[in-house]
Amino acid sequence: MLLPVGGFGMNSTMDDMNLIQAQRHLVRDLGEEIDLEIGPGDDDPSFANTPLLSGPTREPSTEEHDETKQIGMVSQLPNDNQDMSKMQPVKRKKKVVKRWREEWADTYKWAYVDVKEGTARIFCSICKEYGRKHRRNPYGNEGSRNMQMSALDEHNNSLLHKEALRLQMASKDKIVVDKPIYVKALMSKTAESIIEAAMKRDPHEVEFIQSVQEAVHALERVIAKNSHYASIMERLLEPERMIVFRVPWVDDRGETHVNRGFRVQFNQALGPCRGGIRFHPTMNLSIAKFLGFEQTLKNALSPYKLGGAAGGSDFDPKGKSDNEIMRFCQSFMNEIYRYLGPDKDLPSEEMGVGIREMGYLFGQYRRLAGHFQGSFTGPRIFWSGSSLRTEATAYGLVFFAQLILAEMNKDIKGLRCVVSGSGKIAMHVLEKLVAVGAIPITVSDSKGYLVDEDGFDYMKISFLRDIKAQQRSLRDYSKTYARSKYYDEAKPWNERCDVAFPCGSQNEIDQADATNLVNSGCRILIEGSNMPCTPQAVDTFRKNSVLIAPAMAAGAGGVVAGEIELNHECNVMHWSPEDFESKLQEAMKQTFHRALKAANDFGYQKENPEALVHGAVISGFLAIAQAMTDQGCV
Repeated sequence: MLLPVGGFGMNSTMDDMNLIQAQRHLVRDLGEEIDLEIGPGDDDPSFANTPLLSGPTREPSTEEHDETKQIGMVSQLPNDNQDMSKMQPVKRKKKVVKRWREEWADTYKWAYVDVKEGTARIFCSICKEYGRKHRRNPYGNEGSRNMQMSALDEHNNSLLHKEALRLQMASKDKIVVDKPIYVKALMSKTAESIIEAAMKRDPHEVEFIQSVQEAVHALERVIAKNSHYASIMERLLEPERMIVFRVPWVDDRGETHVNRGFRVQFNQALGPCRGGIRFHPTMNLSIAKFLGFEQTLKNALSPYKLGGAAGGSDFDPKGKSDNEIMRFCQSFMNEIYRYLGPDKDLPSEEMGVGIREMGYLFGQYRRLAGHFQGSFTGPRIFWSGSSLRTEATAYGLVFFAQLILAEMNKDIKGLRCVVSGSGKIAMHVLEKLVAVGAIPITVSDSKGYLVDEDGFDYMKISFLRDIKAQQRSLRDYSKTYARSKYYDEAKPWNERCDVAFPCGSQNEIDQADATNLVNSGCRILIEGSNMPCTPQAVDTFRKNSVLIAPAMAAGAGGVVAGEIELNHECNVMHWSPEDFESKLQEAMKQTFHRALKAANDFGYQKENPEALVHGAVISGFLAIAQAMTDQGCV
């Protein structure tokens, strides 16, 4: 929440007021008159320490208001107090009438007054800059309300202000600070040197460094066995191509906005790149590199040998109209299309990018490229293609869980499962868990989580989809089903469960959440999102023998579906859901056994809770390393 602060009273005599003499003033309720104190002297010394962000403002008490009025009347004290009155500056007052307060209520929220180099300036409460640093004084020409609002709009559209606002939203109304990088202790000096080199090159890319550490930790025995792999890993960690570009677009009011676009083509040694596009306010180069690196290993592990890529933008599609999203997607594709193609790079869905966005992106690509070849992996692009594209990743997660349980001679039927997230993947995980007889009990969003002790069924899942489609809160579900409850500002990891499916975003499970899951009885964690656990959480799971199925193995269903769609055979025939599921199950089974075999080859038994994590990384890396070795230093 922005820190609400007072503004200036503006009327026909505003030119007589001197901003240099502006003092602290009190903001009363809407509808009341405001005393604006004008006089020499320093501002309130506590004002300089006022934080950028704060909670709700405290209403001044009657005593405080009266005390302020008394200060303004110091010059009228009797003669015996004249010495004291000389010490107090004489202040003039202006009355700001009710209509001004109502009209300028929004403006007060983003401006405050402070002294800069001896001159009082009007600052932005978000980025603490003033005047021409926003291309003009944010209050424009005093006395003209039309000019004021024009200046406010221009200020809010300035790049500096928007970047500060983006950072504030990304941090959930907390001041953004540099996040410390958690460094794992490694046995091998060679492995340590790889991580040190990556940290030296990209010290501020926290997410990317974290994914590198997890991969190098899994590859310690591989590197120790053959030192040649150390140089391969160092070369792999530098992407083949990183594209960062401007994405200008126009909203429905005709105002121009600018976002930043990314595409990281990480490695094409095995084939053309495949990877998602994410539209989210927190998107940055570090996240694009981490997603591209994970996708590279995931594609190498899958039955289809492909390169890896990832990208997106810090654009937030929430609250935007279809036309605004279309204009943004077209502008995004205007820059990126030259790097795409069936033999180069084909993007797929990710967070914030669904059927609508993929359609707009492909339409502009087809228009610019001048041909239909190279359709993106996504639903409704090949209307005669596979019929379960959106469900593939989620169904693959459940199939992978069944394979793990089968190795333990257990069945998923009747097991309590907690699921985080409420997007496409999470909803389809619920659907498939119900189909195989499991009991999914939770979903979550950014504001809290919903638990239904009776478990979800098809009718309840349909109701949840309606709630999300109407952009309503999950809290509305509990108004219909009495046995359910919504918890604000909480995560579902303290609910009693057997299997967990984190399907939200990266690092959603920290050490405290991992401890809660262990105490709740969880013994298997299936990663539905990329890198959902912090390094500390992974350590907690390992110490408590919780088996982790990594996203690069368990989430391979999306890769499989994408390649089936792009296969020529799919263009001339329609796959039934049964045929597609059979194909998907077979691909997930191959991925599972490939990971287990690689882990076993390097001394990780299948009972080891990290066997699948290490095996998936090892298998994918060895495939890439062989291709890079064969192709020379390229």
